[in-house]
Amino acid sequence: MHELSIANSLAELAMEAAENSGIKQVKALYLKLGALSGVVKEALEFSFDVAVQGTSLEGAKLIIEDVPVSVFCPDCQEERILPEPFPMRCPVCGTKTGQVLAGREIELYALEGGGENDRAESSNCGNSPERFEEK
Repeated sequence: MHELSIANSLAELAMEAAENSGIKQVKALYLKLGALSGVVKEALEFSFDVAVQGTSLEGAKLIIEDVPVSVFCPDCQEERILPEPFPMRCPVCGTKTGQVLAGREIELYALEGGGENDRAESSNCGNSPERFEEK
């Protein structure tokens, strides 16, 4: 279950970002999770709760935004969002494509703290897309 190692990395990254941003208590972590990331959302949520036990993140919510697969259609010359990850065909014209534009990411993009202005955006969350994207 690689979700536990991802959850541990998310926790480390979030604690570092919170410290760098002056957030004393993290209430929520905001994550983008691509349909092709290879991560089971429910397993990540469970693993996150385990990973943060006994840390400054204990009790924080993991808020996951599902990112659909977005591809480039060579025939339409347009970006298209697929209703399902497979088959990799343009939903408009049916052309096969392998040019994935989005849907692989695991990106920690914001933290929310307990204070009035306690929010850190992705620039304060490290290089999260590169650090967590499944390639």
